[in-house]
Amino acid sequence: MTVSPRNGNLVILAGGISSRMKKPENVAGAVDPVLRRQAERESKSMLGVGPGKRPFLDYLLLTAERAGYRDVCIVVGERDATLRRYYDTAGAAGVPSLSLSYAVQAIPPGREKPLGTADALLTALRLKTDWRGSGFTVCNSDNLYSVRAFSLLRETAHPNALIDYDRAGLKFTEERIRQFAVLRKDRDGYLVDILEKPGDEDLRSAADPGGRVGVSMNIFRLSCDEILPYLEAMPLHPLRQEKELPLAVRSLAQARPKSVFAIPLCEHVIDLTSQSDIPAVQRYLEENFRSRGRKE
Repeated sequence: MTVSPRNGNLVILAGGISSRMKKPENVAGAVDPVLRRQAERESKSMLGVGPGKRPFLDYLLLTAERAGYRDVCIVVGERDATLRRYYDTAGAAGVPSLSLSYAVQAIPPGREKPLGTADALLTALRLKTDWRGSGFTVCNSDNLYSVRAFSLLRETAHPNALIDYDRAGLKFTEERIRQFAVLRKDRDGYLVDILEKPGDEDLRSAADPGGRVGVSMNIFRLSCDEILPYLEAMPLHPLRQEKELPLAVRSLAQARPKSVFAIPLCEHVIDLTSQSDIPAVQRYLEENFRSRGRKE
């Protein structure tokens, strides 16, 4: 299959400091002590949770490759050299068809962590100037999205889109699901709003006539030229003091109605946010991937 460079661009956001992963949790009996120590000092995307201690990010790259992506820019933190060392080693990734580059997200003076995901994407787009006039997919580095999700975004005719996950299809606890932002769409399926920390009224207002509620797991398809001004203008969140990508996408959708399409999908998403997630992630990778991390 010939993949159009216009549709095969991907940004993976791996520049955060993994603060939630570094918090100690009462999972000592379930997590390998080596992984616990690794979780305390390295990016969570580099945790060796796969068969043969392969890092989590390998499986995200393998999945993106199967969905037709070829040009991948990974946003890394300025203090984290582990990821670049690993992928610069010949054959380490096991995905020779991918062209990997790195955008280094700086930590401004006076801060302990970077400026957030909108700033991370802006850092990547300032590096990948050859993407101007085309589009790309962007996603977190601590979620393992499916080939289906990646393919839907790569193949969509909409210049801006996101995966609209059915809340009922996620296999997390109800308490955890309630933390996910819900999506409000118009009758044609275009994004109207992204509601953070939704309450009961938000859930009711976001439900479609059949009662379905969609949530965002932070995987988007965006036009470089259309999202760039919103990334550049994005202010710091008043509470979290970060520039957040979902809010930049919301700004685009609200400034230009019917510019961001919500693609419905009902399936679970593997998530590696905290140490308590490690055992389930290990089981999934062991059951679904074989030699060299490739699914049989």
